[in-house]
Parts: sequence; structure tokens; C-alpha cells
Amino acid sequence: MSETAPQNGKTPSEMIDERIRELGDWRGETLARVRALIRQAEPESVEEWKWRGVPVWYRDGMICTGETYKNIVKLTFAKGAALDDPSGLFNASLDGNVRRAIDIREGDRFDEEALMALVRAAASLNAAKAPGRSRKTKDEH
Repeated sequence: MSETAPQNGKTPSEMIDERIRELGDWRGETLARVRALIRQAEPESVEEWKWRGVPVWYRDGMICTGETYKNIVKLTFAKGAALDDPSGLFNASLDGNVRRAIDIREGDRFDEEALMALVRAAASLNAAKAPGRSRKTKDEH
């Protein structure tokens, strides 16, 4: 796992850690769990902190974002419409041509292996479409 330069004296990973602690409820626990699954699925991915507080994971392009709202944790896959989802994890943003999302509500259970498969598939899709293999991986940092 790698990341970009510090912001406000903190790395993106430290800012994500802080967000998880600040939430202090099921949303923080859920964000921490999906983050661990993303790291497990794609250990070479890069964490960033974008748009005033959204964790983002990259590998040869954006894999997904991890937004937190009052009632959901939303994982939005940048190219989700191009990914096979045999387990049916995508349950939001289903009518768009590019993105797909997974809304996780308090108490929801989801197939962790299927989530890791989606993360791997997203990274593979990015690698296959990376022009000139312009890579955003830990080797750049």
C-alpha cells in the first residue's frame, strides 16, 4: 500500500485513519473493513484523500471511492459498469454507463470474497486500459 505526499502534515492513509476514528460507529467499522479488503485484494494500490474527505483507492487508475453518509457507506467503482458482478454486490448507480456503487447500511452483510474479486477486476481493467502503462502505484512514491 502506498500513497501520495502529505496534506496538512498528514498522509492520505493517516487522514483515512482519522476519518475512521472520527466516525466512531458502524460506518467507521465498515469503512475500516472494506479498506482492509481492498488492501488485501490489491496490496500495490495507492490510497488518496480527495474532494475534501473522500478516501480513494488507485491501481493503474481509480478503483473505487469510500464515501460515508448518515445512513450508508458507499463504495463507488469508477468503471463498475464494465465489471462482472456475479454476486450482485452492486446495488446503486445501476443506470449509469460507467460507475456502479455498493451501498452498505448498518447491519448489512456482504460477500467479502466477491468484493475483493471486484477490486481485483477493477485494477485489472485499469491495467489493461492504461495508455503507455502510466501507472499510479507505490513504485512512483
